[in-house]
Amino acid sequence: MSSNQAKKDSIWKRILACRELYLMLLLPVIWYILFLYTPMYGIMIAFKDYRAARGIWGSEWIGLEHFKRFFSSFYFGRIVGNTLTINILSLLFGFPFPIFLALLLGELRNGKFRKVLQNVAYIPHFLSAVIVVSIMQLILNPNTGVYNMIRQWFGLPVTNYFASVGAFKPMYIISGIWQNMGWDAILYIAALAGIDTTLYEAASIDGAGRLQKIWHISLPGISSTITIMLLLRCGQIMNIGYEKVLLMQNSLNQASSDVISTYVYRVGILEGNFDYSTAISLFNSVCNILLLLLANAIAKRVNGTSLW
Repeated sequence: MSSNQAKKDSIWKRILACRELYLMLLLPVIWYILFLYTPMYGIMIAFKDYRAARGIWGSEWIGLEHFKRFFSSFYFGRIVGNTLTINILSLLFGFPFPIFLALLLGELRNGKFRKVLQNVAYIPHFLSAVIVVSIMQLILNPNTGVYNMIRQWFGLPVTNYFASVGAFKPMYIISGIWQNMGWDAILYIAALAGIDTTLYEAASIDGAGRLQKIWHISLPGISSTITIMLLLRCGQIMNIGYEKVLLMQNSLNQASSDVISTYVYRVGILEGNFDYSTAISLFNSVCNILLLLLANAIAKRVNGTSLW
């Protein structure tokens, strides 16, 4: 028997030995093929003057005309600028919070209190965007909101934050931190649990305090996890979910709240320009891929940790 045949037989034996696991994997693979890879066929309409009656293949090929139209559009600078600003500020201010929360929970000695705090922190992740925005509206309502009532007690003017251009980005970022901080901390908590406890014991013998243990043991121990999560976030710099933005958006704050996803929704779904909106989405995806490749190359060069 040749060496190649022996390798094939060995592979099939391993597959048969783990056939239950492969059967469990089959369903998500089918889901990905049907709902993520098959629809990529429709990307072609980004380069065509798409007409539903003619179909994708029957529509006229126009090349990069939709991209040129988008780059020369009045909305290009605004929506790209808003998208980048919101995501970069969310990354700068929101990314460290789950790490701080994980370190805090790791330092708590009261097990029951730690579990309660962890549960309270990650429950907001399961709230829908509708509920989160409704809570914000109740708190910030100019007439009955708690926040404006407190401002009135101190003699400060009442402000309608949902009608303010300058208030949209802080509201979106702060609410996002509150909603996702606890959930994102789970990975860091798991990484902290994998650190050898003898390192902390040795540090205690040497007289190290809590902050010194965090700085010299905990943070280096989860540095690879932090790098991977940062890389994944960098690959989403151009992505913002449209649901929450649409719920917070109105004609008064649209200059600050209009992002790529809401623009695609407006021109693609509401106006029916499927070819034009597909071109914008394709541009968005390509930018994300390039940013991910760049961030991965920088991380690999700086500390040797990368996605591939």
